[in-house]
Amino acid sequence: MTPHIEARRGDYADTVLLPGDPQRAEWMARTFLEAPRCVNSRRGALGFTGLFRGQPISIQATGIGVSSFLIYAHELLDYYGARTLIRTGTCGSLSAKAKLRSLVISQSVRPESAQSGQVFGLYGTAAGPDPTLLARALAKAAELGIEHHAGLTLCSDIFHHPDGRTRFAEAQAAGALAVDMETSALYRIARHFGVSALSICTVVDNIETGELTDYSERQRLFTDMTRLALEIAGEGR
Repeated sequence: MTPHIEARRGDYADTVLLPGDPQRAEWMARTFLEAPRCVNSRRGALGFTGLFRGQPISIQATGIGVSSFLIYAHELLDYYGARTLIRTGTCGSLSAKAKLRSLVISQSVRPESAQSGQVFGLYGTAAGPDPTLLARALAKAAELGIEHHAGLTLCSDIFHHPDGRTRFAEAQAAGALAVDMETSALYRIARHFGVSALSICTVVDNIETGELTDYSERQRLFTDMTRLALEIAGEGR
């Protein structure tokens, strides 16, 4: 056990899907995995392990933001031996191309600023997704007919920011598709530990237009994202 995870060694699979929301983690596990069992409930950060087409897969909630994400990612990698991390999160669209309910696959990510969280100093240079996972995701999304976009994304530590949407102007000019609060941490800690990682997010709001999905529909919104993550995880075995 760790300070934040009560599972025993061996309770997590080599591949772990990482939603932020514990309710989403439970929905994903109960909906898509065979014989899912809860391996962590400490602090309400639910974790599950089950089978997808006969292969073990885990799903662990990480909470919101870099600080919370890094606690769970680090402990999964360092104590439980995870080798592949796939973020299954939400994001806000910064581009007209990335419409509500579509998927954004992060091909590269930049922090909102060099001072935005210790992670950017702790883990050195910028990092990106595992090329094999990325290629699988793009091919499988096209095969399944899932609306998706791949490109630059932004990672921010702050949700309610005093500068509002104007703070995204530079990133939008650089072509950023969307913003989330964890992807930089995912790619950097994965590089630090020498493991594979990919970030796939569902667009739940549009920063420019103010459009947003209703929270009541958000679990079923994640069907395509979960299917895609599980399909590419299974291909690596």
